[in-house]
Amino acid sequence: MTGTKTGNVIGAFRFQVEIKGLIVGGFSEVTGMQAETEVMEYREGGVNTHLHYFQKQTKFSRIVLKRGLSQSPELWEWYESSIIGKSKRTNGSIILFSEAGEEVCRWNFFDAYPVKWVGPHLQATSGSIAIESIEIVHHGLKTIFRK
Repeated sequence: MTGTKTGNVIGAFRFQVEIKGLIVGGFSEVTGMQAETEVMEYREGGVNTHLHYFQKQTKFSRIVLKRGLSQSPELWEWYESSIIGKSKRTNGSIILFSEAGEEVCRWNFFDAYPVKWVGPHLQATSGSIAIESIEIVHHGLKTIFRK
């Protein structure tokens, strides 16, 4: 690519999740920030060297947010609204910070609502942290880089 500026690589361990403009807690993991544009293949008669590709729709994967279980019920309450058929669609952001604590990039997601909640795996002989996760569907991602 022309005009690409190379700089320091940013670590993936300093981030926050913001929903409805509020930071909703320290998540230990965020996965599923993916977009894929489907294509239709077309074989043109007489052209045997390559296929033609035409764009179709773009699919966005489900975002999975994981965090240590806390006494704050907002994730469960958000999911519970989906259970009773009153999904609360909302916008949010996943914000990545530099080691100095400055915002580097954010991924905004739109019209999101939860479709799956997973509670912690409990085992008396383990010393691990109780982790809950929530899976959300959304209507797209927008990447915003800070300068």
